[in-house]
Amino acid sequence: MISRDSASSRPGPEVSAPVVHIVDDDEDLRRSLVFLLESVGIEAFIYPDAATFLSEFDPDEPSVLIVDVRMPGLSGFQLQEKLVARGYPAPVIFCSAHGDIPMSVRALRQGAVNFLEKPYEPQKMLEVVQEQLVVAAQRFEEERRRKSVCDRLATLTPREREVLRLVVSGLPSQLIARELGTSVKTVDVHRARIKAKTESESLATLMRDLLQYRVDV
Repeated sequence: MISRDSASSRPGPEVSAPVVHIVDDDEDLRRSLVFLLESVGIEAFIYPDAATFLSEFDPDEPSVLIVDVRMPGLSGFQLQEKLVARGYPAPVIFCSAHGDIPMSVRALRQGAVNFLEKPYEPQKMLEVVQEQLVVAAQRFEEERRRKSVCDRLATLTPREREVLRLVVSGLPSQLIARELGTSVKTVDVHRARIKAKTESESLATLMRDLLQYRVDV
């Protein structure tokens, strides 16, 4: 059994398959859930509370979270709020022995993908987790690509970003030159540098990436 409670070894960053993080103050439930998941080949890590999870998890590791609502210290909802604020894309599955409709509605409105009551039905849990592992792989890959676009944009000078903003707005080089009070040749030089620095096939493909991954220039 792999457990972050006992500080056991973990796979290196080359492992790309999503894992499951279980955050629950009930030790028996944590370990039984790990046993269930590992019985079908799903790697899982366990944490006794939200603070432990926040201090140990790798934000770049593709994952699914199974979180108890009521825990000492930070509640499951408070943990979710912190993760949302960080832009952490992992799907969150809430579990609670005291669930009700308002609680489940709140969880789903804040971005949770499911709300299961304890004691959970094992097959139902497996189905939900397996479905969300696929979602997690997609979300983390999209986030990786978004960060790549942001990193490439960070190589541009303020003037190059200004030119790119005008390109994104649809202006041709002639109008950009007029807007910036410079020559068309200078604008074309900036466009070429933008393409080279961002390692883009063309400015059109760069614009596509900016729109697809919702990145502001």
